[in-house]
Amino acid sequence: MSTIIRNALVTGATSGIGQVIAETLAARGVRVIVSGRDAARGNEIVKNIRARGGDARFQAADLATAAAASDLAKVSEKLLGSVDILVNNAGIYSFGPTAETTAAAFDTMFASNVRGPYFLTARLAPMMAARGWGRIVNITTMAARIGMVGGALYGSTKAALQLLTQSWAAEFGPSGVTVNAVAPGPIRTPGTVSMGDALEQLAKTTPVGRPGTPAEVADAVAFLTSDSAAYVNGATIAIDGGRTAV
Repeated sequence: MSTIIRNALVTGATSGIGQVIAETLAARGVRVIVSGRDAARGNEIVKNIRARGGDARFQAADLATAAAASDLAKVSEKLLGSVDILVNNAGIYSFGPTAETTAAAFDTMFASNVRGPYFLTARLAPMMAARGWGRIVNITTMAARIGMVGGALYGSTKAALQLLTQSWAAEFGPSGVTVNAVAPGPIRTPGTVSMGDALEQLAKTTPVGRPGTPAEVADAVAFLTSDSAAYVNGATIAIDGGRTAV
């Protein structure tokens, strides 16, 4: 009995959560495109994946425009033959008072966090639907569900992505494509090191009482992209130590 090899595109995969997602999928036999803006880091991640017996390649991309998202989708299809799994992880975040938000900052964050995933999905989901199988996982945040001081802009972009998750689940689910989201809470990554004690203080507000790890997020993504999750569609799985549950 032959084993079906799935192909995945993971955006924002040159560091942090995205990197571990790409590594986790590759370890499970998925062929992975590691996408991001930093070629040096991306190629190093690919090298490490291959050293462990995985199949990966790097593709540079900055998803701030619809054209860039479409181009990444086309290149990925050409490199892999098909994209069966899309993980919309790339995004930016910053926190600050609403009154101090500039129009440029507003546009930049919505472009990266909403427009990029939207047009990648618009290109790739119909291809998955035509083949009768696909998995799309959007990485959101607990800030999409709870009001946080300084989190209006960032949280609203991820709330939009959470609604898109549900809409796409309805749109593409009948064709065998599931669309789900994973919503991390405070996760310890190289990118959150700059938060210092703030990360630990935020983690203490969770019932678990500690920051999460990228591996804990990646394991949830791996489940959602597997055949075992065929009946999970339109769901958002909170990986936040119970913060949004209490």
